[in-house]
Amino acid sequence: MKLIGMYDSPFVRRVAITLMRYGMPFEHLDWSVGRDFARIREYSPLGRVPTLVLDDGEVLTESAAILDHLDETAAAGRSLMPARGAARRRVLQLIALTIGAAEKGREQIYEGAFRPAAKRHEPWLERCRSQMHGAVAVLDAACAACGPDAWLAGERQTQADITAAVVTTFLVESPATALDVAAYPALAALVARCESQAEFRATYRPWSAPKA
Repeated sequence: MKLIGMYDSPFVRRVAITLMRYGMPFEHLDWSVGRDFARIREYSPLGRVPTLVLDDGEVLTESAAILDHLDETAAAGRSLMPARGAARRRVLQLIALTIGAAEKGREQIYEGAFRPAAKRHEPWLERCRSQMHGAVAVLDAACAACGPDAWLAGERQTQADITAAVVTTFLVESPATALDVAAYPALAALVARCESQAEFRATYRPWSAPKA
């Protein structure tokens, strides 16, 4: 398999961590949506990452769709996504909340990177910040409710934990968002636990500003 996209993207990173966790070999194509846009569009018409090229040549785009496939094909008992019921709903809701925070952070980043300063709309940026912090606060409360030795959905790490960790690291390291994770101590503890794991260390890249 081939995974297209840079690891400073939390969306690419959560796919890479999952592939490693499942022991699924892949080639990482460290392509930028700015610098390598034309090459990416050969596989993904939208030119977006992550894009995963399967062994048979089938192309999957968007991290949620990619993870759905990987979780479904993982070895029995190893899936990072609960199969059904309340546990699955909880993981999906926590992921949706976290992805929402990431998207609101990304909008702040793009506003600063691509819009001239005179045309930036501060009320819009403040709205994005409030939405981002609102989602992060709920994640922090969920972490606190679980306790320091548990994961967001119980005793096993799931896609909710992986997504929360990579997105929080992204929001902390981007100057445009500059999330103060110390204000969210329970979430900070979860992120530290995750980032100490081998797959997280292998995929960590310092944040870099997007380029047109």
